[in-house]
Amino acid sequence: MKNLRRYLVSGFSMAAVLMASAQSAQNATPSAPSDPAAAPANTPPPQVENGYLKLGFEHLASYTFNPPPFDPAANPTAKPPTGEEQIPPSVKSWNGKKAMITGYMVPVKMDKGLVTEFLLMRNTMACCFGSVPNMNEWVVVKMKKGVQPLMDVPVAFYGELKVGAMFENGYMTGLYELDGEKMGEVQG
Repeated sequence: MKNLRRYLVSGFSMAAVLMASAQSAQNATPSAPSDPAAAPANTPPPQVENGYLKLGFEHLASYTFNPPPFDPAANPTAKPPTGEEQIPPSVKSWNGKKAMITGYMVPVKMDKGLVTEFLLMRNTMACCFGSVPNMNEWVVVKMKKGVQPLMDVPVAFYGELKVGAMFENGYMTGLYELDGEKMGEVQG
């Protein structure tokens, strides 16, 4: 299961992500968010509903993020480059705040038939044969109490949001993590 988690959390294919990250960083040409219509330049600020920031992927992925290149010759004890300077201050201000985020569940860890850790994705395009999502198009969600697996339908999750580069075994695995408190209603 740990290998599956690493496979999923690190962008579905470690080799593909590392190659794409290295190539995009070397080419250094900024790219637009994967769905420009969903992430307009003038994204309105998130609303607060029942004490939770109501964040959509139009907020989370409203900026371009190019992961730093993998450096096989880097000192393993040195802190790797994070790229956090690319995260806008308004997005960084959400760190530590209660948030409600809606997306598509991709289970990573299960316990007794319930999902305890999953990726909350912007869309289902990355599944199976889709493209590798941008680093800011998923949220790692860790639930204190497991929830029923619900795939292929958008679902809202509530909890405390962490914003910043996350690493596993020296590889950047994401920018957002939600310490999940509860699952909301199925959207759609």
